[in-house]
Amino acid sequence: MDDLKSRLSACRICAERFRATATAHEPNPVVWFAPGARLLIASQAPGMRVHKANTPFWDQSGKRLRDWLGLDEATFYDRSRVAIVPMAFCFPGYDAAGSDLPPPPVCARTWRAPILEALDRVRLAVLIGGYAQKWHMGTKAGVTATVRDWRAHLPRAIPLPHPSWRNTAWLNRNPWFASELLPELRARVAEALA
Repeated sequence: MDDLKSRLSACRICAERFRATATAHEPNPVVWFAPGARLLIASQAPGMRVHKANTPFWDQSGKRLRDWLGLDEATFYDRSRVAIVPMAFCFPGYDAAGSDLPPPPVCARTWRAPILEALDRVRLAVLIGGYAQKWHMGTKAGVTATVRDWRAHLPRAIPLPHPSWRNTAWLNRNPWFASELLPELRARVAEALA
């Protein structure tokens, strides 16, 4: 796995693509997994703060996600227990309007299979957002429908919306998320890491 992580850390497949974005940045793969991890967190791609900090979910959405999972910061960032494997490992950049660009599909095509094969002790996958849910579940449904149907994916996976502050209105419109899904999520995460 060390060789795999070294190759991923050195990846520059998207260098030209990133230079052509409004941010004109260089690739910086945020690699956060290790042998033995029992919990897989699959998300979209790092944001600008994560790109600069080189630490996944190093922002307010990370605080909300840790609360949802029932994990303290030390456990969440313990690579030997929690593997954070987004659909793209680098910040994709912003478009001209300042919105996040989607994860480049070449990243998942290149890296996902070997990484998931190496993470052979994962007991639970937490799938955050539409890109991760579509790739892992093969769903064509939107995030709301997929998350609403969360029980159908147990015991191997639990789909979640992104924990961004932008989704606060969604959380308010869907109170079942906090009352039904989150208690089950916390119990399943604790069980996976036990």
